[in-house]
Amino acid sequence: MTDGRVVVAMSGGVDSSVAAALLAERGLDVVGLTLRLISCEDPGTRGSCCDVDAVAGARAVAGTLGAPHYVVDVEGEFDDGVLRPAWDEYDRGHTPNPCVHCNSRIKWTALLRRADALGARWVATRHPPRRAAGPGGVELLRGVDPDKDQSYFLCRLTRSQLERTLLPVGELTKGEVRARARALGLATADREESQDACLAAADGGFAEALRRRFGADARPGPLVGDGGRPLGHHPGVHRFTVGQRRGLGVALGRPAYVRAIDGDRVCLTTRSHRLDADGLEVSGARWLAEPPPAVGDPVQVQIRYRHRPVGARVEAVDGGRVRVRFERPQRAVTPGQAAVFYNGARVLGGGWIDGDPATSP
Repeated sequence: MTDGRVVVAMSGGVDSSVAAALLAERGLDVVGLTLRLISCEDPGTRGSCCDVDAVAGARAVAGTLGAPHYVVDVEGEFDDGVLRPAWDEYDRGHTPNPCVHCNSRIKWTALLRRADALGARWVATRHPPRRAAGPGGVELLRGVDPDKDQSYFLCRLTRSQLERTLLPVGELTKGEVRARARALGLATADREESQDACLAAADGGFAEALRRRFGADARPGPLVGDGGRPLGHHPGVHRFTVGQRRGLGVALGRPAYVRAIDGDRVCLTTRSHRLDADGLEVSGARWLAEPPPAVGDPVQVQIRYRHRPVGARVEAVDGGRVRVRFERPQRAVTPGQAAVFYNGARVLGGGWIDGDPATSP
């Protein structure tokens, strides 16, 4: 295995282009890799990280750097490991986070597999968190640009994956990344960022696109208000998420919100305080930091990507299950989303939100 060789995930965007360029400047032997997650002929793929323009941009940058570039088809793995489980979550009334699954299950697995085949010690991506040495080994830290930090999406990496990962743009702001790309004359310096979702639908969004992709039946059911009062019927639980306000299909004369999804029932409330939860329960927790949090430890918890982390205290730990109590109530704790635990900038780990008893129907 060659310590000086690195396989870089290149999406055709400016961040991955600069990541590859910075590693080449360090004298590493860069190999560019673009993962094809879905067929470019699929509807809704334009602007994704593996469409025709993205591949062309990645190849152009690799050529500028004098690096080889490969496209690797992982569509079957992506379908089985990310899209199908995401649909299964929507179908049971949860709101999944497929990007978190994709990073650990698909992207890092494919990158490390190709790295092993090429004898490369390292893999690298465009993600802007930072990698640093800590007392218990390699640690993951938030990036320096709070508006672009994506450590939330990397919470499910394993320690062994992190140990072989380089994150070269974590010390740069987005403006600095673009400036470096322009100074280096990279073809992707002004390319728009790729969309987050790898599938889209004109009506119904990502969940509806998944339903159509897998030929699944929608699960309609009743809409109920506070106290179980019947309000009507809905076309399928996959179209709803906790905290949702628009597209509910009812007019109550005042704002209404999805409070919970119970089987095929969508429970609404006009009292927004009923969306507040005092804590949450997490399953499948995976820890990057050593030692992991213990009962009584203070942590910060981020319950969705754009959420500002809130202080909390660990109340119970049972294997991969964790229960925490927030310092102040949080709005719309959503089953299926990732809950990521922090200690300042350090990423401690993360798991999947099961919910909170206070929000059950």
